[in-house]
Amino acid sequence: MMKIAFADKLGKFLARTTRIQHRSLSFERTQSISNPGTKAVHVEHSSVKASEHSANASGKSETSSILLSTKETELVDILLRRTLKLVNASSSNVIAYSGGVDSSLAAALVQRVFTDKTSGNPGSFSSGSVTAVLGLSPAVPPEQIETARSVAAVIGVDLLEVSTQEGTDPTYVANKGQACLACKTHLYSALNAVAAAALDMERVGRDGSVILYNGTNADDTKDPTRLGLVAASKFRVESPLLHTTKSDVRRAAKHLGLPNWNHAAAPCLRSRLAFGVEATRKHLEIVGEAERRVRKALKLDHSANMRVRYLAGKRAMVEVDERVLRDIDAESVLQHEGFSGVFSELGFESYGVRAFKSGSVAAVVVEESIGAGNAS
Repeated sequence: MMKIAFADKLGKFLARTTRIQHRSLSFERTQSISNPGTKAVHVEHSSVKASEHSANASGKSETSSILLSTKETELVDILLRRTLKLVNASSSNVIAYSGGVDSSLAAALVQRVFTDKTSGNPGSFSSGSVTAVLGLSPAVPPEQIETARSVAAVIGVDLLEVSTQEGTDPTYVANKGQACLACKTHLYSALNAVAAAALDMERVGRDGSVILYNGTNADDTKDPTRLGLVAASKFRVESPLLHTTKSDVRRAAKHLGLPNWNHAAAPCLRSRLAFGVEATRKHLEIVGEAERRVRKALKLDHSANMRVRYLAGKRAMVEVDERVLRDIDAESVLQHEGFSGVFSELGFESYGVRAFKSGSVAAVVVEESIGAGNAS
């Protein structure tokens, strides 16, 4: 847990934030979890009533009931117990939120435990809060922002949107192996500042403490290309999913009714840029537009992995799940749809198609960084 003093001069963050409030998820109470020295916390997981989105003109709530297997119930119980050890009802609990399944599940768990802790004793007053913070930058496509907003509405967590400033950092723009570390450092700094300044005084923790969370799972910790984990460690960011595999994250998200439980991973657009291709607004927007057009042309749903890699020499490489390549001739489809002209219009000089591989560009970054180090 990280404790920070309230900042006096953080108007620049307040000017770049948007606050969205949502009503909480409603669960049927089926079991309680107790922790030594704390009041029993009720765990509600047999059905989920998704709150209506604030923009729903009909005014009718949608209810989604999910019958859980014994194993799924046990999985949720374990996750809630872990989260219970992290959440402080008198602190400002802030989740680094992207709208992906990992951070969405983390937000749902923190929100659930905090609500149970504060509602379990009606006579007490809690000055703590839970807020999901979504970082906005050219590296986050509009579709991901909309997904993040809609999922936050289902969870019922307050959502704060903050413009992050990694694009002004030369290390990030250079994109020579340290961009992810630079980006996450800016993100967690912004989360700390916003938690201290943007939340009103009545809702910030009594002791002025801030607890930061993310959705890092067990599989992430085995990936040497995730330099953002270094920043998370520096800022002492907690994760209730740290010992949970990606497949179990999806299982838990599904039976908690999160609509993005089966969405393909959606890392930031900067991750599409090959080593040395500068992370400028122009390059990020080009990649985002290329992916929108390719996904539409190939008629891919949210569960399909697809990337447009921006390689050296202005070459685009379209990566699609192998199962998709087995079903359709993606290259022929793109040729038929005139994508030679599309990619040329976007500034690429050539393009290719290959099977999707997570971190394919990042893997090159690691190898080239090591090679450069040895050569010197």
